[in-house]
Amino acid sequence: MTDKIARLLVAGSASIHTWRFLSGIAPHVDELYLACNGEVPADKRPVNLKGELRLDFSLKAWSSAGKLKRWIAEVKPDVVHVHQANSVAWHARRALAGSNIPMLLTAWGSDVLLLPEQNRLMRAMVRGNLKAAAAVTSDSLHMAAKIRELAGDCRIALLNYGIDALPPEPVVAAKKKQVLSCRLHKPLYRIDAILKGWAEVEASGRLGDWNLVVAASGSETDNLKRLAASLNLKRVEFAGFVDSATLGRLYAESRVFVSVPRSDATSISLLEAMGHGCLPLLSNLPANGEWAIDGLNGVIAEDVRRLGAQMLRAMEAASDDAALARVAETNRGLVAAKALHQANMAGFADLIRELAANKV
Repeated sequence: MTDKIARLLVAGSASIHTWRFLSGIAPHVDELYLACNGEVPADKRPVNLKGELRLDFSLKAWSSAGKLKRWIAEVKPDVVHVHQANSVAWHARRALAGSNIPMLLTAWGSDVLLLPEQNRLMRAMVRGNLKAAAAVTSDSLHMAAKIRELAGDCRIALLNYGIDALPPEPVVAAKKKQVLSCRLHKPLYRIDAILKGWAEVEASGRLGDWNLVVAASGSETDNLKRLAASLNLKRVEFAGFVDSATLGRLYAESRVFVSVPRSDATSISLLEAMGHGCLPLLSNLPANGEWAIDGLNGVIAEDVRRLGAQMLRAMEAASDDAALARVAETNRGLVAAKALHQANMAGFADLIRELAANKV
């Protein structure tokens, strides 16, 4: 049996992604420590989480690096694993300055793909964070290339958080004629474009027995509901924020999954939809292209402002049970090979052990 990592200190923001990582890496670690700007929910707290430090990760919180430095000296972790190359990593790399403890940095997506584009200071901060890491993990080849562009010759490992388990094999014939959107209601995810595309579907008079379910919520929810009303949409349901069991049922019922953000790395929702046998309809982003090929196992929309035609194409393709079953088989195979949570967590653990063993 592989030896456990003695002490791992994780630095990350209060997020479901951080909680999932903690629960996934916990079996590989004797003692876990967490520096975070929020409290771990009781039902997400690993039993071997031995200590927490509450930190302000904003850029104006100059004292955070000092607090973290003192805590690192007390805990003496084998590795500090930082989540996101933004201000979280900026505080962590200042805290680790002069230390021989390696920093592993996991990029999440917008921290590398969007933040450096804001201005020169943000670009310099992200570059410095990436270059300070002993290794960086990326969940897509596209983001890895962006990391390489920013940081030059750094060590990069391809790992993702994956989905918990491959869902039961879908019963394609039992699926409803339904399109599912479940990304957050934020401008980044362009749910408004999905509603406008659906308006084109309804106006076309074709596939009138299909409906659109818009799950999730966010800052734009009220605006999106007003938009749907102004477009006089008849076959749209806003499901609101749903728990994981309900979301699983929606995936299992739906034939098409639509997700058209303007920037993205590998999204968990895409992996879940593929695992449940949905045909993915995606925006033309490099990370999406690593999972779906237009006309083979998905539909890629080049122009999201004119989404209606691509929605109709996806719905027509997914109306054929045999064709959808072939897509489901392909996509589930991809998820099983590359995107299961436990296998990826074992990969993270191997990398952390290696960094700890090679500590100077």
